[in-house]
Amino acid sequence: MTKIELGRLGIWLPWPQLTPELARDVEELGYGTVWIGGSPADPDIAGRLLAATGRIVVATGIVNMWSTPAEEAAAAYHRLNDLHGGRFLLGAGIGHRERDQEYRSPYETIVDYLDRLDAGNVPVEGRVLAALGPKVLRLAAERAAGAHPYLTTPEHTRSAREILGTGPLLAPEQKVVLEPDPVRARAIARETLGRYLALRNYVASFERLGFTADDFAGGGSDALVDALVAHGDAAAVSARPAAHLEAGADNVAVQVLTESGGDPRPALRSIAEALL
Repeated sequence: MTKIELGRLGIWLPWPQLTPELARDVEELGYGTVWIGGSPADPDIAGRLLAATGRIVVATGIVNMWSTPAEEAAAAYHRLNDLHGGRFLLGAGIGHRERDQEYRSPYETIVDYLDRLDAGNVPVEGRVLAALGPKVLRLAAERAAGAHPYLTTPEHTRSAREILGTGPLLAPEQKVVLEPDPVRARAIARETLGRYLALRNYVASFERLGFTADDFAGGGSDALVDALVAHGDAAAVSARPAAHLEAGADNVAVQVLTESGGDPRPALRSIAEALL
């Protein structure tokens, strides 16, 4: 299977926070991929990011299968790659039963969506699946270029690589907070983590990693926060993406968490200087 060249590091940001200027800046820092976080309501955002850059891959992380028909996703895939030299990667996923009213038969829905992408001539190497558990990870190896797990740890990456095997792409997301004060850093982390602790598929993933109900209260225990969000100085936040790479990741999608309105560039620059 031919892997799309994502580089060792990417950035992940919610789609409303991504701008062409930021994409150009991270391309200059050496990042290989911009992951468009969330299922973008703006249909033109990927095109704007691609038009503003010359090398970097733009990937969706992820298109929600309930809100975006496969036929629409396939048309966008071909349009963007035709215009921008094959630099677009389609990431798709099933979403969450707590948020998606239509949510039902998730595995069968993913298979049907992939069948429809096949019918739309989206190549296997042009798509990745949001995948946390073993069943969907195996499907990602069989029916896609690989997997884009969100909110995981290097331990999960090591396990995912064993399930995927040596060929498929593995591109986990990793949250970081560039803040040496652990109390302040954990507070910033909990502002984001709290929303995921109400979603069963993430809780199940954390339970597979050994965490228990006690870890999910109050925005997450210190142990859970520290496992999911790297925080500290530049060396500390750079060490976590490096650990994912050592555990078998091909690309790590770095999501910088800041206090509201903060600039992610200082942390991204520190990580690039350490790892690129």
